[in-house]
Amino acid sequence: MRPFLLIPHIRIHNANAMSSPYSIGFPAMTAWLGAVHALQRKLQQLPDFESLCLSKVGISCHQLEVQTHRSKGDFVSSIIGTGNPLDKDGSRPSFIEEARCHVTVSLLIEMSESDPEWEESLPIAIAPMLRQMKMAAGDVLSFREPKVVYLEEGNASELKKLTQRLMLGHVLVERRQLLQDYVATNPEQDVLHALLAHLHIRHRVAVDANQEAIAVGHNQYLWEASRLQAGWLVPIAVGFQGISPLGLAQNQRDANTPHRFAERVLTLGEFVMPYRIERIDDMLWHYHVDAEQDLYVCQTSVASLEN
Repeated sequence: MRPFLLIPHIRIHNANAMSSPYSIGFPAMTAWLGAVHALQRKLQQLPDFESLCLSKVGISCHQLEVQTHRSKGDFVSSIIGTGNPLDKDGSRPSFIEEARCHVTVSLLIEMSESDPEWEESLPIAIAPMLRQMKMAAGDVLSFREPKVVYLEEGNASELKKLTQRLMLGHVLVERRQLLQDYVATNPEQDVLHALLAHLHIRHRVAVDANQEAIAVGHNQYLWEASRLQAGWLVPIAVGFQGISPLGLAQNQRDANTPHRFAERVLTLGEFVMPYRIERIDDMLWHYHVDAEQDLYVCQTSVASLEN
């Protein structure tokens, strides 16, 4: 039996929606795993949970409201910024734009071990911690009662009952394999081209069996939109890649920890309905370090989902 901690319907206000320098939307996976790690450290300070490890997390998104605005006739959306105080001369001070969002999620966190007494004590211990925490740089407004749940490995009916607890929502899974397959069949293009190819929406006039445009009125034709791959595919920031060797930097805050410069790593993710999950590990994100490639990323087991 695999033990899980379920924290349902966490309402987060003003979370960081700029998950990378290239994308705005659902917060980065590093934000969610970072919040779980912070919760683990708080729990380990209590005598009853000193050995508890929160190793993996699945995220079900129930609602996402990105703080952007688009006026009538505009093609590009604008970020809704904060109203900073005016300077002495009445002018607006300089500031860095920050994309924010209001989001409601449920977290399914796998625990390294379990104890029958934790079914009551763990939710009680977690509740005040969550009220004091930040998640994805946002404020936790409310959440439903946390619960300790169990899953028998290979039991499809138990998995179905567990995923039903994540409804109504969409679970984020990793689709890195789509990028790898695209680069393998198009060796002249890199991974960035593969990412854009899967996000690109193609609009074209619909044609009939004779390859003639389908008219719906005078000089009006039926248009259709399509993507390279069906599904709700999104770019998602999953970690960092080192771009400098490890070493000590001058005046660094922690003199005992090696320092390096790094840049964001993006991959392809997909929001799917929880009932489509056939293996629990397909939706559970965890940390992964590849020292040879200097990668520090969050990933899943990367199973292929049939559309």
